[in-house]
Amino acid sequence: MVIKSGTIQFKENPSIASTGVVVGPMEKKSTFAESFDVILPLENEKGQTYEQANTHFIEKACKESLRKGHEKLENVDVFIGGDLVNQLSPTNFAARQLAIPFLGVFSACASSVESVILGSLLLESGNATSVLAGASSHHPSVERQFRYPLEYGTQRAGTSQWTVTAAGFALLQKHAKNAPIITHATIGRVIDGGQKNPLFMGAAMAPAARDTIERHLANTNSRMADFDVIMTGDLGKIGLSILKEMFQDENSGVILQDAGAQFYGEDKFFKAGASGAGCSAAVFFSHVFNQLKSGVYKRVLLVATGALLSPLTFQQGETIPCIAHAIECRMEKRG
Repeated sequence: MVIKSGTIQFKENPSIASTGVVVGPMEKKSTFAESFDVILPLENEKGQTYEQANTHFIEKACKESLRKGHEKLENVDVFIGGDLVNQLSPTNFAARQLAIPFLGVFSACASSVESVILGSLLLESGNATSVLAGASSHHPSVERQFRYPLEYGTQRAGTSQWTVTAAGFALLQKHAKNAPIITHATIGRVIDGGQKNPLFMGAAMAPAARDTIERHLANTNSRMADFDVIMTGDLGKIGLSILKEMFQDENSGVILQDAGAQFYGEDKFFKAGASGAGCSAAVFFSHVFNQLKSGVYKRVLLVATGALLSPLTFQQGETIPCIAHAIECRMEKRG
């Protein structure tokens, strides 16, 4: 393993053996809906709180990943995950049910990639052979915590993004057959562009995405054109346009994409697009994973972005510090 200015080169090339993505009813409107494993008809079952429902989504996504990877839960060494609810309680409660060693992480909507980086480090060091890693978000519970309860019926700003109800988890293994591998990762730095508007997250997170992408390209001696796609998540439509303006590379218009911008297509109901820790996790572990497996994508850079604010810091007048973590994936066939 080699580390240079926050960029890690994995010598063992950890594999994404399988993935599980479970989403809610609104997510059937997603342009990626055909790639999701399970679309549940309700955001919560009878008698469940929204937070309990979030836990249910996590458990189901983990089990789906294990089922597709033909792996038993007892063979998983570590479970790594995060969400957006206070104290990661949905993920904590899912870990209680899974009953395997657990690491909870929080980088807001960048938590999925942070989880994968930590899992890859455990595999690289030889201290694990199988790791479950990912993240989730749940629309009603997140809206209640960060903005307003749904019953309030508040108007949404044109720059706002829709928090998706989704859980996306990957089964990481050291030498999986015919699976995408993780060759590099770049750990994000906390970047604060001075934004204070919690309904304009794309503008707040774009500088962090730029910093991570630039460092990754420089540290791996790569150009934007070397990738089939560099996908962020989730800047949304406006944040993605800001990010493209930040780059002078002539390839940025095509290669730079964003999970949040594409999640609901051009449906104006969702304003500037999608968001939530489960948004990028759902897209990365379904659509992008499938494109790598099928050979459509040969080399991708997945950059999950997170806004590190809380309702309290917003009320105190703080700006919104942000972070972006990246993993570079390629398809490598192993016998």
